[in-house]
Order: sequence, then structure tokens, then C-alpha cells
Amino acid sequence: MVRIARRSLLAATLATPGLAAAEAPWPSRGITWVVPFAAGGITDSSSRVVAQRLSQILGQPVVVENRPGAGGTIGAEAVARAAPDGHTLLYGSQGPIAAAPALYPALRYDPKRDFVPVQGLGASPNMVVTSPGRPWRSMAELVAAARARPETLTYASTGVGTAPHLAVEMLQQVTGIRLIHAPYANGAQAVNDVIGGRVDVMWDYPMTSIPHVRDGRLRALAVTDPARVRLAPEVPTMAEAGIPEAEFLPWAGLFLPAATPGAIVARLAAGLREAMQDPRVQEFFDGTATVLWPEMGPERFKDFLAAEWPRIAALVARSGARPG
Repeated sequence: MVRIARRSLLAATLATPGLAAAEAPWPSRGITWVVPFAAGGITDSSSRVVAQRLSQILGQPVVVENRPGAGGTIGAEAVARAAPDGHTLLYGSQGPIAAAPALYPALRYDPKRDFVPVQGLGASPNMVVTSPGRPWRSMAELVAAARARPETLTYASTGVGTAPHLAVEMLQQVTGIRLIHAPYANGAQAVNDVIGGRVDVMWDYPMTSIPHVRDGRLRALAVTDPARVRLAPEVPTMAEAGIPEAEFLPWAGLFLPAATPGAIVARLAAGLREAMQDPRVQEFFDGTATVLWPEMGPERFKDFLAAEWPRIAALVARSGARPG
């Protein structure tokens, strides 16, 4: 009877993949942290800082893998199709998680169905930058120039549906101006083309823009945060520039494939919170003007996304934006 009971218990465990996975040691091997954008930008560098600390906490390597393309949807799809065993996670942001379903009719993953939210990472504003060779020195002057020359001025972004693109769409909707979109696969190249005067303006992250502002190669017009950025306190907010409706805060968080056992989700979320509270990690993010969200665990992040999905979908729908 004892032997039969043991066999029955083993059979029941094997027939319940989630239970078996949850009880197995995790992580049992290295973890792949997929960044769906090119190397070298804020998404890549911030991921590597957190991943390094997380690997120390979990006792297994956490390796960042860049899978850029199509506004982050290529990397997101790869994670959506990965085994739900906790060894592949996604750095997700507004583009591939919130904007993509409204942009891509044939999107081959569903962010609501194919991922489980693990941990909100944080939010970082954009900084509106232009070449010093351009005549405008404020948002008011930029908007006036765009009104005087409709669909003439150009702006660079890191792709259709990414946060900088959505931020400009927000500005266009509240001011009525129209700019020409120049999407780039690489943020560094986009910044270089703004510096070189080949593109008129860009909504960029302070981490990459401020060094160029400091050395006079870029001029900062505003930040999209409700408050001034500590790294550049001289740059006004959108509200101070007279356009409070154009505030826009790009966010990011970590996701696992759907059907990942709850025990793994909870363990990973706890590890991420510990990593984000490390003073060295916090110091790095302070230097990027990012506000960390260590308190935004799985349930709070899920609630945040429930409000964000319809907001971003409506913004995309009003813009009429389509993949390039």
C-alpha cells in the first residue's frame, strides 16, 4: 500500500507541471534577461546593473541578451514563446507591452495573455533636445516654428511605438502641430544625427543627452517629468514651458512567460526588490534620472498595467501611427 501511495503521489506530481516546477530548485541554471532594444542605451545599461546584482542574490548567472527590432516586439515575442520555467525574462516597456497591440494588427503575442508581470522597475522622463544650430531656445519657440511650417520639422526616436515616439505623439495631440517622424534602430545614431543637424529634435533619456548638453553639442528645451530633473535643474518641465498636458513618463518592468509557477514569480520578484534596494544600484539609477519602484511587486504592477493598457492604446489610436 505504501509503494502504491508513493507511485500515485509521483504520478500526480508529474501530471501537474506547475507543481513540479515550483518544487524543483530554482534557478537551476543561468537566466537570460532579454532586452528588446539595441545595446548601449539606457535600457541596456540599466538592465546590466540590475542583472549583475540579481545574479549574486540568486546564485546563478543572469545574462543580458539584446534582441532589438520592430519597436521591441521581436524580443518580446521570443520571451512569450520561451519555456515558462523562470529562466527567461523580459525587460518590458511601454512600446512592446502597451503600444504594440494597437500598432501591429498581426502581432504574434498578446501582452495580457502571454506574460506574467513580475516587478515594476521604474520611470525615467525624456529630455527634449535639439542642435545648438537650430533657432529655437524653448518649447514655445519650437511649437511656434512647427505651426509655421507644418509637417516640415523632423524628430528622431528609437522606433515606432517606443516611449520617445509616444511622447511626441502626446505633444502633437495637445498642441495640434505635426512633425515628421524619423525612427532609428539605434538611439546613439539618432542622437548623433540630432547633434549633426540632420534631424531637428529628439525626445531622449537624460542619461545619454546630458553629457552632450554639458559640452554644448545639444541644447535642452524641456523634460517630460512633472518635476525638474536633479541632474539638469536648469531645464524646465513641460508644465513650466506652458504645456503640462505633454508630460510623459516612460516606464519599464520585468515579465516572465505566462504559466510560470507562482512560487518562481514570487522568488524572482523578491530578488529584484533586493537588487533595486542595493545602494550601488540606486546610485546608478540616480545618475540616469530614474525613479525606482521597488514597492511595485506582481500585484501592484498588474494593477498599474491594467490602467496603462487602455491609456496607451487610446493615445496610439488618436495618433493614427502605423509601423514604418
